[in-house]
Amino acid sequence: MESYPIYSIDNTIDQTNYYSFDSAFSSDELEWIHNLQKCYSFETASTIAGDETEYRKSKIKWMPHDGQSAWVYDRIRDLSIEANNAIWKFNLHSIIDSIQYTEYYEGGGHYGWHTDIGPGSINHRKISITIQLSDPNDYEGGDLEMWSDGDFQTMPKQKGAAVLFPSFLLHRVTPVTKGTRKSLVLWVGGSPYK
Repeated sequence: MESYPIYSIDNTIDQTNYYSFDSAFSSDELEWIHNLQKCYSFETASTIAGDETEYRKSKIKWMPHDGQSAWVYDRIRDLSIEANNAIWKFNLHSIIDSIQYTEYYEGGGHYGWHTDIGPGSINHRKISITIQLSDPNDYEGGDLEMWSDGDFQTMPKQKGAAVLFPSFLLHRVTPVTKGTRKSLVLWVGGSPYK
């Protein structure tokens, strides 16, 4: 018995790959973000299942959308639109979460293998965005790795770079052995997969 497609197939879509920008933010913009994050308090990072310091070891701050941060949200939104139009073509409609400022510090700061989508409050996530704030010479370890295009890959880490990927892709941050890795993370959401 032959099967017939019920919709047209777009062969340009690749939902197993990431998209990156070498210079998503300039040095001056990164300095502005560095000063902005000082306005907020650190908290210990956890997972959706709760506090798991053996699985995730880092400090985070939440940067809400307001008059000071709106331009950062707008920039990240624009990056996600470009990436989505280029390779995923997800149905997107919102940014619900706040920007997460994260520090992975010397002595094993890390985040084990995980995805960014799941039940409850994170079920809307479709695109994950990571902005590299640290110079790669300021730390050792702390690589963002993901399962992409059929293999594990290490993501670009130059200062100011942005890496965007489907939130269901498996990824991790390897332990930091020297210095501190700093980044911004945000998620763009959409309707449930159907």
